[in-house]
Amino acid sequence: MLQSLAGSSCVRLVERHRSAWCFGFLVLGYLLYLVFGAVVFSSVELPYEDLLRQELRKLKRRFLEEHECLSEQQLEQFLGRVLEASNYGVSVLSNASGNWNWDFTSALFFASTVLSTTGYGHTVPLSDGGKAFCIIYSVIGIPFTLLFLTAVVQRITVHVTRRPVLYFHIRWGFSKQVVAIVHAVLLGFVTVSCFFFIPAAVFSVLEDDWNFLESFYFCFISLSTIGLGDYVPGEGYNQKFRELYKIGITCYLLLGLIAMLVVLETFCELHELKKFRKMFYVKKDKDEDQVHIIEHDQLSFSSITDQAAGMKEDQKQNEPFVATQSSACADGPANH
Repeated sequence: MLQSLAGSSCVRLVERHRSAWCFGFLVLGYLLYLVFGAVVFSSVELPYEDLLRQELRKLKRRFLEEHECLSEQQLEQFLGRVLEASNYGVSVLSNASGNWNWDFTSALFFASTVLSTTGYGHTVPLSDGGKAFCIIYSVIGIPFTLLFLTAVVQRITVHVTRRPVLYFHIRWGFSKQVVAIVHAVLLGFVTVSCFFFIPAAVFSVLEDDWNFLESFYFCFISLSTIGLGDYVPGEGYNQKFRELYKIGITCYLLLGLIAMLVVLETFCELHELKKFRKMFYVKKDKDEDQVHIIEHDQLSFSSITDQAAGMKEDQKQNEPFVATQSSACADGPANH
């Protein structure tokens, strides 16, 4: 008997705080996923980093042996300055000296990466004025971009997602949930094909040093707004039609970001995902809502009654004046 009561009380306790338990498991799962990613990246990339470090040490040692007139300190000072300039997008290599980072098309590409929060990092402001303007430009531009993207995605979603699903549901009598799932999968497949596979094939042809995997990697890193900056198109030596190429990439990134948001919005509107998301949200207490409604109604009723009472008092204040006037008028003819 006691065990059954204790078990039922535990079940009621878990059901009462189900959202909190789900949120706790969500946080734990996210932390474990972070640790899992760190372990995998470390195990995969650490050996390559070690090999690269050993190779650089050998090259440095060989260079100093071949140039005995140059000290190690002088070489490190030169390399430090070169690396500092490279971090700002300026290279001393002869095959990269012809590309300017701040012509109009490159600046347009940079502005698009700033507003979309992609931020490749291959080009950064050099002057203090440019850094200050970048802060002000981003503070205004990023919310403006969010508003713009939200409005565009909302309009596209109505025509691309909601109306087709409703049409097949009403016209052919299919289940709305099934139609929504099939539509979301097809839309995702078309988006991946048009904005990942096809552009990756195009980039692998236009960029000399990129294979298909590297091109696909760039497309995913860009459209997911991660923007690591290790692959940036249009930065090769003697790139043909570089200005037009940069404008095309800017348009591709903007259209691809809109397409990604439309797909995400389509999947988020699925009934199953809505139910799944609600498991981690804080549930509203109906009693609190009713209390707020009652308090609001009482406040409104009290204000109305106060207004009515005030009007009655005003009428009472005016009534003696009217009564005295009428009595005076009535006494006047009587005296006559």
